[in-house]
Amino acid sequence: MDKQEQYHPDDSFRDTTATISKEGRRNWIYAQQPKGKFYTARSLVSILYLVLFFSLPFVRVHGDPFFLFNILERRFVFFGVTFWPQDFFLFGIGMLVFIVFVVLFTVVFGRIFCGWICPQTIFMEMVFRRIEYWIEGDAAYQKQLDRMSWNTEKLLKRGGKHLVFFLFAFLISNTFLAYIIGTEELFRIIREPIAMHVGGFISLLVFTGIFYAVYAWFREQVCLIACPYGRLQGVMTDRNTLLVAYDYVRGEPRGKYRKDQEPGQAGDCIDCFQCVKVCPVAIDIRNGTQLECTNCTACIDACDFMMEKTGHPKGLIRYASENGIAKGERLKITPRIVAYSIVLTALIGILAVLLITRKDVDTTILRTPGMLYQEQDNGMLSNLYNIKLVNKTHKDVPVTLRLESAKGQIKIVGKPITARKTSETAGTFFIFLPKSSLRERKTKLKIGIWSHGELLQTVSTNFLGPSR
Repeated sequence: MDKQEQYHPDDSFRDTTATISKEGRRNWIYAQQPKGKFYTARSLVSILYLVLFFSLPFVRVHGDPFFLFNILERRFVFFGVTFWPQDFFLFGIGMLVFIVFVVLFTVVFGRIFCGWICPQTIFMEMVFRRIEYWIEGDAAYQKQLDRMSWNTEKLLKRGGKHLVFFLFAFLISNTFLAYIIGTEELFRIIREPIAMHVGGFISLLVFTGIFYAVYAWFREQVCLIACPYGRLQGVMTDRNTLLVAYDYVRGEPRGKYRKDQEPGQAGDCIDCFQCVKVCPVAIDIRNGTQLECTNCTACIDACDFMMEKTGHPKGLIRYASENGIAKGERLKITPRIVAYSIVLTALIGILAVLLITRKDVDTTILRTPGMLYQEQDNGMLSNLYNIKLVNKTHKDVPVTLRLESAKGQIKIVGKPITARKTSETAGTFFIFLPKSSLRERKTKLKIGIWSHGELLQTVSTNFLGPSR
């Protein structure tokens, strides 16, 4: 029997979750606040993330948002570049790139994204949990407050905590809405009477309620129940994946720490349960990789602190693969890693080519529905057309239309057409062709879209004439 089988022959822990009792009720988690180098590093990453999250909606490039996800108007801005529904295929390929990257990253590094970068973890552990520590105290004080009968202290602490939770959820919802409708529209909703923006105000309240419910009550259940990435973790990882792992080879057999203990008499694990007390999902990492684990490294900091106090080497819990612990193997480049890397490289190449060749102005020309041709006194026939231009650049583009495949004339209805920056522009125009030049009822035409002497695009359409 190897050491892995010795240290947990009973795998019944995999049949239950620490946050749900046998009766199916919620087990509330009182996580002890971690301290250590990993927690400090995660705090710095979180500060950077929060600064970016709350500031990006206000960053503008050429007067337009740096990031915008306007689903209502089907307009999306990434890094100052505007994308429209015509670019949806680029969005699809971009999503494929992101998914393959996440899969490859998970195969190599496990759920490090969940513990370090995921918005749910950052807001829960680095914002709302810290507010809870600040108002109610650490885990022991929180338990004591729960057992306390309702009095002035409990009312003030609980009421104050949930008030701050709600206000911060309201701030997050405003920022989130700014990513969708833009800061100008958000400020308009804030400044003007509610009656003028009932839909926007209701959206703010709905988002606030969702964020408040998630961070005040639902918490770690989001990762366990709602997040698809967490559910797929077991499929994407293997024995070579780097995870937050317990070194059972070095730690077993466990035993309480004694100063007079002889070297080699017992394993390095002193069974202090500090790794369990700081875990935000209440698992025992010593049981091995589990679905609930987000690789947040809180257990590493707690264990390193205890190892240092007892004179043992740090790293009993650390980033390591199962093969690294059992066999002492280093990270290997497996065929699966190579395959995912090839697919990712190919997708990035395709996306790069499509972005480079992407048109700055996209044009659609259609005959006006329900309109037949008209005969002119000079022997010409005319058709009426609608034109729609989507300008993806940050400057206005004056447009001239020219017939490229036939001799005739184009007459714009109204003012000359100018494609307005980062927006859609519509117009109407007539095409006049000599009746004698038409040989079929439908004649295919090519129309050149020109600007400042440069051909931007050639668009095909049909000219309707009399039957022959």
